[in-house]
Amino acid sequence: MAGLMQGKRGLIMGVANERSIAWGIAQAMAREGAELAFTYQGEAFGKRVEPLAASVGSDLLLDADVTDADDLDAAFGTLAERWGEMDFLVHAIAFSDKAELTGRFRDTSRANFARSLEISCYSFIDAGRRASELMPQGGCLLTLTFQGSNTVTPFYNVMGVAKAALESSVRYLANDLGPEGIRVNAISPGPMKTLAGAAIGGARKTFRHAEANAPLRRNATLESVGGTAVYLASDHGAHTTGEIIHVDGGYHIMGMPQVDNI
Repeated sequence: MAGLMQGKRGLIMGVANERSIAWGIAQAMAREGAELAFTYQGEAFGKRVEPLAASVGSDLLLDADVTDADDLDAAFGTLAERWGEMDFLVHAIAFSDKAELTGRFRDTSRANFARSLEISCYSFIDAGRRASELMPQGGCLLTLTFQGSNTVTPFYNVMGVAKAALESSVRYLANDLGPEGIRVNAISPGPMKTLAGAAIGGARKTFRHAEANAPLRRNATLESVGGTAVYLASDHGAHTTGEIIHVDGGYHIMGMPQVDNI
């Protein structure tokens, strides 16, 4: 399987540290020969990302706030100057006020609802539009979602709505960009021990519950999610678009807990 991404170039958005899902994807892409660029937001995250990027041979780091159009223009302008064209985009960015991920969904504030949708959903559309303009030979846009998009998940609240919008956006973008040979998909891992996941209340209980009740009795790993991303972005994924690929040990198929856990 070595070399599946040889000759391909792509941007990874959303690496926070070595436990990030985006980093697992970046490692898998690099192992298969991809040339990578990374975005980060602010100096603190930049200091975390720089050594990780260097470890996979990348010196192309771009400071970009996805809510700032000028930042995105500058980032993709740099990619255009450096590469001319690109082959894939990995979007692993989401945000909501932690205080609003507890309590009742009905109490979601207008301000946090708008910000959560902007960062967690619209940023994929916005970055995807810019990336697609650098994909004259076709390519792949990837984002990350979660089962809370279509089933009620405690402590997920407005993020569930944001991820539902993101998944719908995947389908609409897949239809828009299909004639240009650009595939658009999302990966839906189960609960994972990441910085973002830890911000959600009850994260440990959710992780244990999913692990105990998934058909495989295992949660996803960075390696399994990374391998799925490689498949989708490589030529093996040439006819897969508009899909939400679950990498969760099969947990999403369960209608109730395993008998031993009832």
